[in-house]
Amino acid sequence: MKVGIIQSNFLPWRGYFDFIREVDLFILYDDMQYTKNDWRNRNRIKTKEGATWITAPVYNTRLNKKIEETKLVEGGRWREKLLGKVHQSYRSAPYFKDYFNELEFFIRQPVETISELNYSLLLWGCEHLDIDTPIKFSRELEVTGEKTERLINILKAVGGDHYLSGPAARHYLQPEMFEQENITLEYKRYNYPEYEQLYPPFEPSLSIIDLFFMHGPDSVRYLTDVS
Repeated sequence: MKVGIIQSNFLPWRGYFDFIREVDLFILYDDMQYTKNDWRNRNRIKTKEGATWITAPVYNTRLNKKIEETKLVEGGRWREKLLGKVHQSYRSAPYFKDYFNELEFFIRQPVETISELNYSLLLWGCEHLDIDTPIKFSRELEVTGEKTERLINILKAVGGDHYLSGPAARHYLQPEMFEQENITLEYKRYNYPEYEQLYPPFEPSLSIIDLFFMHGPDSVRYLTDVS
């Protein structure tokens, strides 16, 4: 069984969804330390001035807290500001009306943590992309270990014999440990076709909502690796 393990991202790019589509089981690694100024609570959209960030602000009172413990800021107008920025940027997109109301529903839902928000948005994205890969949280498995050892223990706990990893992990994974456990190690490749965006030139690696607003139900076509 091919398994993928990644920390949750806020409205991730199309490669994240393609990664989930490629595995038999996807595990959200949210009992790891929260990292500030990362993809956990922000992503990029397209505007007339180019790519810009949208952010779901969180309380960052402890440096060692886990992603699943990291709470969204209560009150304030961050939801209105985020949705306003999305509305201003994409209101003329072909499929804006079909997706914006749904996005607004999830952004405004009363959840406490960034992990909860990311999970609900992830399921929303998977539904629109016809992705039915089972998803688990790593905390459900109650495994121990550090770095590569812990990943292998997660794989063993779910019966995984094939691990799909993001390419950046080449810098810290220890391939010999996978070999010792007879687990195939594979690195994901991301090479996707360009698609029409509102404001040329083309910007890769934007949030999935850029693709949804522009291509709607045809978005899944643009998840195919062309290498």
